[in-house]
Amino acid sequence: MMQPALELVIAALEKIRETSDRAPRVSRDALAQLRSTYSLADSLREAHVAPARQQLREASANKAQMLAAVRERVCGCTKCAHLARSRTQTVFGVGNPDAEIMFIGEAPGADEDQQGEPFVGRAGQLLTKIIKAMGFAREDVYIANVLKCRPNMPAGSFGNRAPTPAEMQTCRPYLLEQIDIIQPRVLVALGAVAVEGLLGERGTMRELRGRWHSYNGTPLMITYHPAYLLRNQSPSEKRKVWEDMMQVLERLEKPISEKQRNYFL
Repeated sequence: MMQPALELVIAALEKIRETSDRAPRVSRDALAQLRSTYSLADSLREAHVAPARQQLREASANKAQMLAAVRERVCGCTKCAHLARSRTQTVFGVGNPDAEIMFIGEAPGADEDQQGEPFVGRAGQLLTKIIKAMGFAREDVYIANVLKCRPNMPAGSFGNRAPTPAEMQTCRPYLLEQIDIIQPRVLVALGAVAVEGLLGERGTMRELRGRWHSYNGTPLMITYHPAYLLRNQSPSEKRKVWEDMMQVLERLEKPISEKQRNYFL
């Protein structure tokens, strides 16, 4: 409150100096009193702000601890015995516990199974590019999958398979715990399989993407999985994903530059 008042005083003194032959004068006592009052106001403001900052730090640390506890349970999970036998490690999630945006994929692939982090392969590199184009760092958001284990593959086969509905139903409670702890402002589901894992509903991406849905009151944007864009290099398909992300930015009330509005992945 003191800053605007001080600015008014300074502006008035400058006006006097411009319109008068004599420079404005003030006693040393008055200056000392003004400095003291302003210093007191600063101290009072800091006294109110500091506890709020501390509360935010404590809340963030608490979220991190809660996520770590869930991660520990996931690491030892054997509910899907066939996945527990075939996995290299579980892939829990990564990012900021206070994230405004949470991206949800379907399941880890071979690269994720090896590194223990979601979206680190080619599709993950494209997702990181999308996140950066939105004005965020990968560390600012939170990224997770419905399934925490890579779906097992027959011996000698290559690639990745989609998780089954039964596998996703078994693993889904872990994802819901992550969402409840992080409490993001917006959820982004990447692909129809992720939507099925999250909402338990099947649908085509043509029907689902490009408009807002809701998960337990949290706005949910559904868009194509980055792997789809690697298979389909059509500029029109890439533009659809970017338009979905601009809707996310608008929902978060983030400024969108002209460069972003004209951007193509």
